[in-house]
Amino acid sequence: MDTVDASLVAALRANGRASYAELGRLVGLSGPSIQERVRRLEERGVITGYRATVDPSALGLGLTALIGLVLSDSAGHEDVGALLEDVPEVEDCWFIAGDEAYMLKVRVADVEGLERLLGRLVRIEGVARTRTTLVISTRFEDRQVERTPSELVGS
Repeated sequence: MDTVDASLVAALRANGRASYAELGRLVGLSGPSIQERVRRLEERGVITGYRATVDPSALGLGLTALIGLVLSDSAGHEDVGALLEDVPEVEDCWFIAGDEAYMLKVRVADVEGLERLLGRLVRIEGVARTRTTLVISTRFEDRQVERTPSELVGS
């Protein structure tokens, strides 16, 4: 990755809707050149997608919780992980070290929805128990770790 690619990545992280012409002005290249560079970054897996950031409460998802899953001794973590992909309330899923094998970030409408979800999670084969933490408020979320283009080039 050269400094131009790194600058494009930084610009797209800040504004994924920037036009190729806008990006070109930022780095001093033409729109078609930018389009080609972005395509290559996508093909190499540097850019993995584009998305809209929305307010979960506006979608009726007013409760956020972090749920740690403790697996049974005989559980295969890959099998459990595959089953978790089918749980729509799970927004993020991390395989972690510690007492829990997975940490889930979930969004549901309310406490009753969380109770139903917890019931479904403990019925997944291999899940021994859960440990739940309710989010009271969000200070910040989805923050990108800031790196300068020169730092990205060295990656």
